[in-house]
Amino acid sequence: MDQLFYNGPPDYVEIEDRAITTEPGASIQAAPGAIWMEALPAIEGIPAGLEYLAYLDTVMVHQVKEVLEILTGWESKNKYAIRNKNGQQCYYAFEESNAWERQCCGSQRGFTMHIVDNFNKNVLIVKRELRCCADSFCGCLLGLQNICTIESLSTGLLGTVLQGYGCTNSFYNILDKDGNLIFLVDGQGCCTSCCCEDKDFTIKTPDSSVPIGSITKKWGGLLREAFTDADTFAVTFPIDLDVKLKAILLGATFLIDFVEFENNN
Repeated sequence: MDQLFYNGPPDYVEIEDRAITTEPGASIQAAPGAIWMEALPAIEGIPAGLEYLAYLDTVMVHQVKEVLEILTGWESKNKYAIRNKNGQQCYYAFEESNAWERQCCGSQRGFTMHIVDNFNKNVLIVKRELRCCADSFCGCLLGLQNICTIESLSTGLLGTVLQGYGCTNSFYNILDKDGNLIFLVDGQGCCTSCCCEDKDFTIKTPDSSVPIGSITKKWGGLLREAFTDADTFAVTFPIDLDVKLKAILLGATFLIDFVEFENNN
């Protein structure tokens, strides 16, 4: 990728006021009273459907849990509402996976995460292959375990996320479509699920120790943390970061959720 940053979206300061309050996508589910972002015009150089990201420096990813899953523990397909920091929804994500893998393989299962806009148009696909127990063990020995790819429906592959292991914690390498290392995401140690606090995964460029953003798992409270694996993440990055890189970091959030926090499977 030629550069990490661009000149910024036109009139981005006005985006927070542009919203609709009814659900336009026929098959997208929204919480009562949800505020939906309206469609945005195309922006040159930005993959179709990712225009929202050009105006954002923070994305909130809220996992949606069904009552039946909470009561029975039967693992259903993961679903997420993706909003800006003001609570306006711009995307919805839903998992496509094998039912047998969900129940038997839990957090190691393969999946395809479809990210659609509020008009039910596919804009991103996050893919991860099934990791069996043997693969996981060998991956730990080799220092590399989980891999996911992020694709745009309009332009193809955007990048890849690789999980590796250090002495005490995991980490994530973020690669662009050509395989170049663009970000390092510092993982947590062995106690990602303990302590009543947020969990930060800092985002750095390979040549700097200064964070440019983070993927933060927000503490949900004792009851929520104890009885469900419904997580909320805040993804922060510079507003002028290349939109394709913002999309890759958004995709990395789903891999981090599965690897680090799917504890009830």
